[in-house]
Amino acid sequence: MKLLARPPVVVVLGHVDHGKTSLLDYIRKSRLTAKEAGQITQRIGAYEVITKIKGYKTDKITFIDTPGHEAFSELRSRGANVADIAILIIDAKDSVMPQTIESISHVKAAKIPMIVAINKIDLPQANPEKVKSDLTKYEVLVEGKGGKIPVVNISALKGTGINDLLETILLIGADLNLTYNPNSPPKAFIIETKKDRRGIVVSAIIKDGCLKIGDVIYAEEKKAKIRSLLNDLSQPMEVVYPSTPFELLGFEELPSVGAEITNQSLIKNQPVKETAKIINQTINIEELLHSKQEEKKLKLIIKADSQGTLNSICNSVCQNKNIEIILRSVGDINRSDVFLAKTTKAIIVGFEVALPLEVKSLAKQEKVIIKTYSIIYELLEELTEVSQLLKEKEIEEKNYKGEAKILASFIIDQEKVFGVEITKGKINLGDNLEVYRNNNLIGKTKLVSLKIKAKKVAEVKKEQEAGMIFSPQLDIRIGDVVKSIL
Repeated sequence: MKLLARPPVVVVLGHVDHGKTSLLDYIRKSRLTAKEAGQITQRIGAYEVITKIKGYKTDKITFIDTPGHEAFSELRSRGANVADIAILIIDAKDSVMPQTIESISHVKAAKIPMIVAINKIDLPQANPEKVKSDLTKYEVLVEGKGGKIPVVNISALKGTGINDLLETILLIGADLNLTYNPNSPPKAFIIETKKDRRGIVVSAIIKDGCLKIGDVIYAEEKKAKIRSLLNDLSQPMEVVYPSTPFELLGFEELPSVGAEITNQSLIKNQPVKETAKIINQTINIEELLHSKQEEKKLKLIIKADSQGTLNSICNSVCQNKNIEIILRSVGDINRSDVFLAKTTKAIIVGFEVALPLEVKSLAKQEKVIIKTYSIIYELLEELTEVSQLLKEKEIEEKNYKGEAKILASFIIDQEKVFGVEITKGKINLGDNLEVYRNNNLIGKTKLVSLKIKAKKVAEVKKEQEAGMIFSPQLDIRIGDVVKSIL
């Protein structure tokens, strides 16, 4: 089946009052299809515009009208990869501000292309070059400043540069080669839910396949039969295609924002009580140490009460190569921090900042670790200790596939045989082994004979007991540990 092109889905992020709403309002009012009459009445959370720009596989763009980076990150934390491209909007006179920095972190975590839109260039105090230079401090390298991130000067109020911005979106969309298979199972993500006189109304964006009236669909454990589909202008549709924002009627129960809509049930056979127990369990550093991560690097979101304190903490932390800072900012710990931490598998560290009860509850629900401190050296000591433990665990997991403890030794047919118990992983005949005593390496050897109850075997696994012969023979004693080297 030939893949078809789909329009890019775009999210706009930035600091409050930097012009996000003005930009979206200008685009929406000037670019919506001519079929619309009168006022803008859609409240779908997203809308599709027709750019009329030629030379691309599509001239349409879908914008997600979210409240900002918190909503964007909440969708991401639920696994809803809705946006293809992010626009970072920055005031040309105010330059980079706290929420700009947070937005940068959220876009980087999403791993999607970014466009920088420098707004309010019509003002006398506008200084686009300063904005570009300030962005380099946060590893956002735009064109002309050593990087490849597109930057467009605009005035959302007057419409200056909007065409250039839209064409840049289409250009990046073309580079991404955004396609879909109309015969694939449908895959859509819920961006808003509400109840009104029509019942439960779900706003969503479809990313693959198609949905049509009469389809039976699922959002997590919720089931629905689609009885109505409406576009962003509240016009009825029989079928929705990828990148199209739409409203759906048919659910009897309110599904979660961020839930994936499919045509297959995702109901898990797990009692509700057990689920509640998992959500409410205590979270601590030990849980982080035993979690499965792609790399054992301690990822941090650092919040402090002042810029001076924040700089001091970050300067000290950055000297530790086992630590990666995802976000650093001044202010209390908030919901957005929790969603970013969940997405990036980071822990939140606060110094002399407030932790509101609702944020603490959300962190428990989302299984995010938050640590707060009032003494700086305690913060640094604990972070250093945890990062070192994570690194040691990574090295151990990377280099060793199994280990055994020496329980006994005896002579059989003039050969020294050691009785062992496998305590971790597995060990195979012929493995190269390291021998440890009190965590100190005392020598290396090779496993040349492996038996269980006098029967030759090729492999032993955790909790099994076996007899082993090593070559060369070392001064191995009861209590020593042998580790299989990968």
